[in-house]
Amino acid sequence: MIFFLIFLGTFLIMECVTWCTHKYVMHGSMWYFHADHHQPKYANIFERNDIFFVIFAAPSIALFYYGVEGGLNYKFFIGLGIMFYGLCYFLIHDVLIHQRFKWFKHTNNKYLVGLRKAHKVHHKHLGKAHGECFGMLFVPFKYYKI
Repeated sequence: MIFFLIFLGTFLIMECVTWCTHKYVMHGSMWYFHADHHQPKYANIFERNDIFFVIFAAPSIALFYYGVEGGLNYKFFIGLGIMFYGLCYFLIHDVLIHQRFKWFKHTNNKYLVGLRKAHKVHHKHLGKAHGECFGMLFVPFKYYKI
């Protein structure tokens, strides 16, 4: 039970980590990597912004490695929480919102439509300043109204 709580807690904390990273790092010192993501059309399959998947995957991989050393321990479940958040982020952000993969083209789910609306508001700013809605899985309730 404790391992499940560690996994779940890590998953939830990752939304806060993502929000802060998005607002202060991606729209700050690492804007160079994130800027192409705010352009209306992507020139290639990959963007410079995709480097953030690698950056977030690295601690998860390390935690998996050290989490099985000498038997399964809490580090493994922290890594698992990070990995599952990354999977959800990918499915929501890259598949549902940006349609980089045409898997879920049509949805009427209020929650998913709200996520899409909030992200659209975020992308109305092409520069790094004046951004809003930096979260991914939890966005203000005003976007859930249909």
